[in-house]
Amino acid sequence: MLSALAVMVAVPVAISIRFGAWPGFMPVFRGLLAVAPVYWTVTAIEVLTYAPMLGSGGTYLAFVTGNITNLKAPAAISAMQTASVKPGTEEGEILSTIAIAVTSIVTTLILASGVLLFSFLAPVLQNPVLLPAFKMILPALFGALGVVFIARNWKISVAPLVAMIILFICVPALATAVSILVPVSALIAIAGARILYNRGLV
Repeated sequence: MLSALAVMVAVPVAISIRFGAWPGFMPVFRGLLAVAPVYWTVTAIEVLTYAPMLGSGGTYLAFVTGNITNLKAPAAISAMQTASVKPGTEEGEILSTIAIAVTSIVTTLILASGVLLFSFLAPVLQNPVLLPAFKMILPALFGALGVVFIARNWKISVAPLVAMIILFICVPALATAVSILVPVSALIAIAGARILYNRGLV
């Protein structure tokens, strides 16, 4: 993982060396301050959740290539269930690693195809008639992801959803403080889930 991190960091460092353009400490620090709290929380949760299930090889591949929750973990679990193999076993780790490797290769091929096709489709996609639709891509993606997670157990989602709606209505300026509010809403969700669990509602 440290070697993979070094390779990832080497790309922007090489670009900065080549063009003699360094962002400076404070801009990088401010950028990290905006997004790092989210990644710290998610990383801690994902390591504790997925590592025992995916095994060392699968965990390495999944964390380096990304999209664990939506693609890598479901593929690994499906492969193990199909083969009637339990997570945490040697067979489970082998199947998990193979499944994650295959999904990584397929994703790379799809992305490469998309990049090639985009050059041909760019004039169509830049049509003024279609431009308003592209402004809604991000909300649509997060809405779709939200539905997937909420559908698993809607009762747990009520507390953080209500809390964030009230907070944003009362203090609209906090809409830009997403990196701080994600961990806060996660803690609200955990507390709400604990209360529901103690009362036998989930």
